[in-house]
Amino acid sequence: MSVSEMAPADEVAGEVRGADSSDVRRVLLVWDAPNLDMGLGAILGGRPTAAYRPRFDALGRWLLSRTAELSGGAGQRVEPEATVFTNIAPGTADVVRPWVEALRNVGYAVFAKPKIDEDSDVDADMLAHIAMRRRGAGLAGIMVASADGQAFREPLEQIAADGVPVAILGFREHASWAVTSDTLEFVDLEDIPGVFREPLPRVSLDSLPDEGAWLQPFRPLSALLTSRPAQGVA
Repeated sequence: MSVSEMAPADEVAGEVRGADSSDVRRVLLVWDAPNLDMGLGAILGGRPTAAYRPRFDALGRWLLSRTAELSGGAGQRVEPEATVFTNIAPGTADVVRPWVEALRNVGYAVFAKPKIDEDSDVDADMLAHIAMRRRGAGLAGIMVASADGQAFREPLEQIAADGVPVAILGFREHASWAVTSDTLEFVDLEDIPGVFREPLPRVSLDSLPDEGAWLQPFRPLSALLTSRPAQGVA
């Protein structure tokens, strides 16, 4: 699907920051919370403790720095926009609310969507918001934090082909499509200063210890009972 074919912005995330100003170009950060949570859980082998939760204030300072770099010499005003897209599972609103409010207090816009079934993900909402920001004055740069190459690779490569700097933020273990891309920059989240308080306990097939290591599942086995049928593992 091309970026131009995506749904109108007023049908999705839309006006997360109010009315657009036609003379402002954006350096847009899109954080795919469901995908990044799964990737971080796979690295840690469970839910992150405080030491391993991403610090969005540090990420915001990095975005401000990148915006300053990308706006140098620009004839139009360039502003950063930090957005987080997430699903809210039934019965979890009270648990998630402090996190959402903390993000908004730091300066992030949050698009939250009920997790009703397997089709309730936020991929289309993220793509539609990117398409909306690309119109008008356009994008001065975009950073997408996700390992979901199926959703983002083609649209972001189209944007990069138009000369817009595009970076994928994530974990190198889970985003080989971005790490090896000739057109997309890849930034490992652990390389951004201050995003994690402690080094992540990362193990990959390329850096196994001599004694071996456990590689934790990306999702519980019980998910097979509720997920859509998919191609089996050979």
